[in-house]
Amino acid sequence: MARPRTPEQLTPVELEIMKVLWEGGPASVQEVQQRLRSVRPMAYTSVQTMLNILVRKRKAKRVMVDRAYRYRAAITREKALGSSLRDIIRRMFGGSAEALVMNLLETRQLDADTLRRLNELIAEGKEPRRD
Repeated sequence: MARPRTPEQLTPVELEIMKVLWEGGPASVQEVQQRLRSVRPMAYTSVQTMLNILVRKRKAKRVMVDRAYRYRAAITREKALGSSLRDIIRRMFGGSAEALVMNLLETRQLDADTLRRLNELIAEGKEPRRD
């Protein structure tokens, strides 16, 4: 049986809406709907519902402006990425970041140039950012 999503996880639709807010800044429901049109056409009421869910999840905030709400991202793209990556590592790799990296190597998703840059960071003793 699939595990339920935790509140910090974004569904694919929520992620598309967050991308709109991250890239375009604050927007009304109608503006979000228009910006989504080329990627994921959605009905106005569906966009409104998803934005309200994002507000409840504390991923977005809203303010009333001229009788309409304007929504903005309440978390950064980096924070969302970190949360999703930690979840993937926990669920898919038993909590082991090393297992994730090894899988990326085994499936040839890291090229030689990327490996060289990673080795340089390791040699320099650079610590990864923690959000």
